[in-house]
Amino acid sequence: MKQTGNVILITGGGSGIGRALAHRWHDSGNRVIITGRNHEKLNYTVAGKPGISTIDLDVTDPAAIRNFAQELMKQHPEVNILVNNAGVMNREDVTSGRDLGAAEATVATNLLGPIRLTNSLIDHLTAKANSVIINVTSGLAFVPLPSTPTYSATKAAMHSYSIALREQLRGKVEVIEMVPPAVQTELTPGQSTREGYMPLEEYVDEVMALFNQVPTPE
Repeated sequence: MKQTGNVILITGGGSGIGRALAHRWHDSGNRVIITGRNHEKLNYTVAGKPGISTIDLDVTDPAAIRNFAQELMKQHPEVNILVNNAGVMNREDVTSGRDLGAAEATVATNLLGPIRLTNSLIDHLTAKANSVIINVTSGLAFVPLPSTPTYSATKAAMHSYSIALREQLRGKVEVIEMVPPAVQTELTPGQSTREGYMPLEEYVDEVMALFNQVPTPE
């Protein structure tokens, strides 16, 4: 993956890892497009960063993804990197019958959203030079957290999907999986200051050092 001169699309760029990556890539000479549903958070990310722009997107909505892909091609036809970062995490009690709304929203956001968005952009990406798909999964893809079973399952599925995607796209699009540990972000209430979690900037320092390796680790 080249380090400068890219046009990078980051879903969930209004907070946490997405925001930090947007700032780092912007500062190293890339144009960045961020998506999300919260205008206030998106505006906070772009403040003082003229190389970052925003487009609204609800990744749980298949029609919105199709419309977004068309608008993206009009506004930013040079996009060559897709970062599937948007995600939600909910605690669940599965010991008795319950409403599955939160679980279904987790699947729609964390799994169906990246698959649909990748599908909407894949013809464009396979035709672009230096194209990359980066899927943000989780350490919980490998060791699930019992209190977040659906979140853990979606991240395990995205890990598997990334492996298959990489093999099918080898020689056409580079596929990279980011596997964060427990990081101090706003993913869950209180997490950004939770003791024992990795500070966000320290994590992004590690990530950027890995991206700077040649070749980039898969």
